[in-house]
Amino acid sequence: MVYAVVRAGGRQEKVEVGSIVTLDRVQAGEDGNIELAAVLLVDGDKITSDAASLSKVTVTAEVLEDLRGPKIVIQKFKNKTGYKKRQGHRQELTRVKVTGIK
Repeated sequence: MVYAVVRAGGRQEKVEVGSIVTLDRVQAGEDGNIELAAVLLVDGDKITSDAASLSKVTVTAEVLEDLRGPKIVIQKFKNKTGYKKRQGHRQELTRVKVTGIK
């Protein structure tokens, strides 16, 4: 069983070939693929975490779609001052499918 832990958008995700992962918005190349930086590689009983060895590892993924996350409502209120503030946010996301770990 081969899997990798990749760095994507300030977080780390465990991925295998064929897994679908939702990341922060990333721009795909002309062919619709992206490369993710590996932090850890597990190939059966062999575990690779050395930076020099991981620089040779490539994790490729195909961009499936760009989407937006759920709406988050931020409300601030201070008592007796008349201060109220309401703000919303929707995170820009990208759904990718991992196609290869080499």
